[in-house]
Amino acid sequence: MSYLQQEGISKRTWYAIIAVAILHVLLGYALISGLAIKAVKVITGPLETVNIEEQAPPPDEPPPPPPKLEDIPPYVPPPDVQIETSAPPPPTITTQTAVPQPQPTVAPPAPAPAPAPAAVPGTPPQAIARTFTVSEDDYPDASRRAGEEGVTSVRVTVGVDGRVKACSVTKSSGFSRLDERACQIAERRWRFKPATENGQPVEASINRNYRWQLREGR
Repeated sequence: MSYLQQEGISKRTWYAIIAVAILHVLLGYALISGLAIKAVKVITGPLETVNIEEQAPPPDEPPPPPPKLEDIPPYVPPPDVQIETSAPPPPTITTQTAVPQPQPTVAPPAPAPAPAPAAVPGTPPQAIARTFTVSEDDYPDASRRAGEEGVTSVRVTVGVDGRVKACSVTKSSGFSRLDERACQIAERRWRFKPATENGQPVEASINRNYRWQLREGR
């Protein structure tokens, strides 16, 4: 007994299995070789291509016509109008009668002023006695100790009351302390009879000298 008979499968069953296997092999080959694609083409039929033409855009609308200008009538100048004017009245002439002016009265010339009296020559201020002397007591202490000596020239202004109003040094003694003391003495002690002009006291200036000298042996 064979192996097939032992299993209980008949020969016909084996033949059917073999046939099915062969059929599967043929179908797989057909798919690989493109038979299936040809079959699809036969079923669907040929494809038709259609060209779709694009529609052209509509043409632009023409611009509207320009507005008509109104006709301007030609210029007609107005007619000349003549206006009649009356003639101007004749000018009036007025005459003036000259009125005689009164003659101005001339005053007689004033009498010449009387001549002024002749000026009396003035007199210079006159010093009162013993007003220009100086002594060692008038020395500044520092000048006395330093042994300073010299002559101071001053110019003084004498007022109408005979007193010295101003004093200035015109020539120095060489020592400022002596020059300052000279003006101090003049303003404090000097007295004058004032100068006169036309008999009236007036201010005047005079020059005076101071001699500064120490006694010997000091």
